[in-house]
Amino acid sequence: QVQLVESGGGLVQPGGSLRLSCAASEFALDYYAIGWFRQAPGKEREGVSCISSSDGSTYYADSVKGRFTISIDNAKSTVNLQMTMLKPEDTAVYYCATGCTVLAVHYWGKGTLVTVSS
Repeated sequence: QVQLVESGGGLVQPGGSLRLSCAASEFALDYYAIGWFRQAPGKEREGVSCISSSDGSTYYADSVKGRFTISIDNAKSTVNLQMTMLKPEDTAVYYCATGCTVLAVHYWGKGTLVTVSS
């Protein structure tokens, strides 16, 4: 059983930054790519970014390219999502999960709320 715990959400003004962290249970990063997803009220859950620990390859949705950066801290078994130049449309519950697409996910975290508002 893989456990994923998100942290770092909160309220931020447009143009601001936040850093989300996903703490994964031991060995999870050895077996799974880790993705960040988000779900805004009334909308479907969507993929935001993904990273593979095996080769360091990354993926970003077009809507966040150039603003968000995903990274792995293997020593802490943590995957981070640095979010900059935040927009109101980035407001959502952000989840980390094992996999890069919704259909491929086996394990989900419980999510952390990000609100971008003035």
